Amino acid sequence: MYFITELLDFCLPRICPSCNNKLKLSEECICISCLNKILRADTTRINYEYQKKFKTGGIISEFTSLFVFEKDKELQRIIHSIKYGNNFRAGESLGKLLGDKLLNVGLTREFDLIIPVPLHQLKKAERGYNQSYYISRGVNRRIKKVLDKGSVKRIKFTETQTSMNIQERERNIKGAFKVNNNESISGKNILIVDDVITSGNTVSELGRTLKNKGAGIIYAASIAIAD
Repeated sequence: MYFITELLDFCLPRICPSCNNKLKLSEECICISCLNKILRADTTRINYEYQKKFKTGGIISEFTSLFVFEKDKELQRIIHSIKYGNNFRAGESLGKLLGDKLLNVGLTREFDLIIPVPLHQLKKAERGYNQSYYISRGVNRRIKKVLDKGSVKRIKFTETQTSMNIQERERNIKGAFKVNNNESISGKNILIVDDVITSGNTVSELGRTLKNKGAGIIYAASIAIAD
């Protein structure tokens, strides 16, 4: 088996999406060197971001993330390859790391379902897939919860929020989601998974939509947090 893997790696070398160097056999989708350079989101930073993004809203009960997003650095290149370069494996690989962190902080005992933040059908048609689904699939490989990608859909096409202020982002995302199947989420505690959480408005609006249709406690997790 090792020989076959080595042969495949020789014929079709796997490349790190951050540094473009060939991956070693022991490296899954991202090289260890690049992973070690990414700024980790420690407990202090997570608590700060929760207070800033979610505390006053009262929707998200607990939240965690793997990394801190830094512009023009390793993680941005990796996330870009996941979102726009069909790098599903990198999404799943980071999802596994996120699943490991959820296990380490003991959050997996608290929820029943995993729901990836859905894309609007137009954006999904343009991109071809939802990157948050593949991240969620990686999470689920570690924690073995129910991965639900069909009970909620995005009904409002929203503009990119990069250049918007907080109030504009809230208006932009308001009413963006709809629950398709109330029965599947009623009374269930839910983990929402996203790639990068910036203002927290998207996750909060999705959580609000779920709670309005009978969901229980809402948690959130992401690969990265950004200012």
